[in-house]
Parts: sequence; structure tokens; C-alpha cells
Amino acid sequence: MARIAVVTGAAGGLGRAISAKLRADGLHVVGLDIDAVGLQSMAGPGFTGHVTDLTDTAAIQATFAQIAQEHGGIDALVNNAGTCFMSDFPDIPPQELDRQMSLNFSGAFHCCQAAIKLMLGRDGVRKIVNISSNGAYNFDVFDPPHYRASKAALDTLTKDLARRYARDKIAVNSLAPAMTETPLFKVLTEDVLARAISAMPHGHAMQPAEVAAWVGFLISSAGDICSGNVIILNQGRDVR
Repeated sequence: MARIAVVTGAAGGLGRAISAKLRADGLHVVGLDIDAVGLQSMAGPGFTGHVTDLTDTAAIQATFAQIAQEHGGIDALVNNAGTCFMSDFPDIPPQELDRQMSLNFSGAFHCCQAAIKLMLGRDGVRKIVNISSNGAYNFDVFDPPHYRASKAALDTLTKDLARRYARDKIAVNSLAPAMTETPLFKVLTEDVLARAISAMPHGHAMQPAEVAAWVGFLISSAGDICSGNVIILNQGRDVR
């Protein structure tokens, strides 16, 4: 029987790449996204889509209850859903701060709560991979403070859960990519995007499939002994 992996933000650029990688590795992917059309376009063997508003706690709980009914449990969770709002300090509207934290942190928090309950008692080492960002720690590049804070909170959650569930054989890690070519590029002005890409040592942004390969590695048996880490993916840009 195939292992079950839940991927949030599955219909986005990085979510599609992660879902494709895990399906290729033999997992059954349950994709969560608010984009019903996008999920429908991914339909096929090894994939089930659930339209879910990840800013709505009740909706998350209902989706995971349905997953429990359909699949009996979960072996992996990838908290990939997120965005970056670009208002700058000190003029960030309160509503934007709340939505940024809700999309990038609170949704992942509630998914972890629901998923861990469905992981306990499953065979093998179960996995949680949180998609963080270089913006959580690299202050040489432009990222708004509420975006940084949301990703830093996600990394702290990663470390807490890794320690808390180590003896239950649930491994939890964060991946912190630098510039990766996804639809989020559209939130940047051309000059900011050009400066950010020019800072990448390879001279180009990373590709979603490259990040997805790291997700696949962590969820594979090779990742069983890795937990509690924030793994930086940036072509060596920030080595000091």
C-alpha cells in the first residue's frame, strides 16, 4: 500500500513540483489548495485534491477528518502553502500582518496538529517538511519583516516538534530556499527581482524541481535520521 503524503499549496508552482516528485517516488499525494481548478488539473493516479482554505481552522480540521476516512492515516506532511506580502515597515496594515501570519504560519501549525494525530502508530519514520525561506535569517536581501517573522516562527515550530516527537519516530525539518522561480516572483518589482537574482552565485534563480528533490530526499528512507534542522538551499550565496 502506498504511503500517504499531504502537500499544502499543491496547485502552486512549488506545490506542483513537490507533488510530482512524491508521486514519482510512489507516494499517494493528497493535495490541499484553495484553487479548485488548479487541483482538478492535477487529477490522476496517485493524487487526490481537497479544496481547503488554509486560513480557516475549521476547514483544515474537516479536510483532515476526510483524509482519515479515505486513507486511514498520514505518513508525510509538506507545509508548502504560503505567500509574501510586500508592504514595508512601518506602514504594514494590521490586516496584512494577520493574513501573512495566517497563511505562512498558522495554517501550517494547524495542519501539523491534525497530521500528527494521523501519523501516530503508523509504520516507519513519518515526516513533516516545512517550506521556510532564506528570508527568515538573511537580512542582506529585501524581505518585509512580517514575512521574515512568519518563516522564523515556522522554523521554531519545526525544532519544537522534532524534539517533542523524536521518540515517536516523526522527523520534522525545514527547507529554506533562496530565490526560486515560482508565481511569487510576480509580487516583486522588476528591479528588486533583478537584484535578487544577480546575487545568486549560479547567476539564476533555483527551480521548483530542485527544491522538490530535497523534499523527496527528506521523505525517503534516506531522511530518516535527519530531524530538527533548517536546511539552507541557496547555491552557497550566504556562506560567510
